Amino acid sequence: MLRFDGQRTNQQFGAVTGYNSLPGAPPLDRTELYELWWRQSLFADSVVVRFGKLVPTNDFDNVVRPVPVQDPSLKIPAVSGLLYTPIFVNPTILGVLPGYYNSAYGVTVTLAPTKNWYLSLGSYDGNLADRVQTGLEFTPTFNSYRFQIGEFGAAWLLGWQRLPGAFAIGAWDQTGLLKVTTGFSQDNSPSTITQDGSQGVYMFASQRLWLRSPEGDGLSGFIQLGVNDSRTMIANRYFGSGLTAFGLVPGRPSDSFGAGFAWSGLNTRLGFRRDEALFQAYDQIKIKDAFYLEPAVTVGPALGEKGAHEPALAFTLQTTLLF
Repeated sequence: MLRFDGQRTNQQFGAVTGYNSLPGAPPLDRTELYELWWRQSLFADSVVVRFGKLVPTNDFDNVVRPVPVQDPSLKIPAVSGLLYTPIFVNPTILGVLPGYYNSAYGVTVTLAPTKNWYLSLGSYDGNLADRVQTGLEFTPTFNSYRFQIGEFGAAWLLGWQRLPGAFAIGAWDQTGLLKVTTGFSQDNSPSTITQDGSQGVYMFASQRLWLRSPEGDGLSGFIQLGVNDSRTMIANRYFGSGLTAFGLVPGRPSDSFGAGFAWSGLNTRLGFRRDEALFQAYDQIKIKDAFYLEPAVTVGPALGEKGAHEPALAFTLQTTLLF
């Protein structure tokens, strides 16, 4: 179950893609069945199937999650603690890929027959593209709106320090009549943009850049890319990158800090500005046991909302309790 109460902080800031990943589409006060699924492992974990109400952003285009390979030494345990939305969902898939907080019914199949690569495939209720809040739906809807996605990824150990790295590339397809109503016709009357389905591709990679000690202290980096052919989604191109330092504060081995940059080429048909750029820096501080405090500063030198003031500055303070 999921309970969420939030505010329109991203709109107040002027960010189309989201400097704060917690609030999404309205309603911003919601109680919903978030996840309900069955997981079946086959052939010594080389094939894993999950079906039910899922959160596909956990499984696809997720640069912060260790890749699902069998060799634990190939995993990067944590890539970034950034709080902005693009680190969790590529803006070129935002609005069609089900995820927080709009989970959806479907099936995910992951094949990892070797120790260093995997292939994941998924098919889900795609009514999120028709502005349906699938997270609030107790049962699935079967119609012309479907979302399908596939991702191939690999992992490796680099150099004499055996620094773990990972790479993935994916493609997705959204079916159904995609439409959005704007007020940007010549006489400023409502105008509807339509498209029969949409497709896109994405890529991400992460690499441990420096290992100071066997305990994992050091530096990691990542990059993200995305592009689509959509006339109705908020972004058509995306590039993101970032760095994270682990255990480099003397006497605080569990702390991490880092920064990230996210650039989106926006869909000007929807009345947005041409570009949006976000820069965010954070410090993830362990208070006690599983309790963390994370202050973050976000700068928006270029924002998508036409009425937004540039540059903009936001301060975020997030607390996390890990179970």
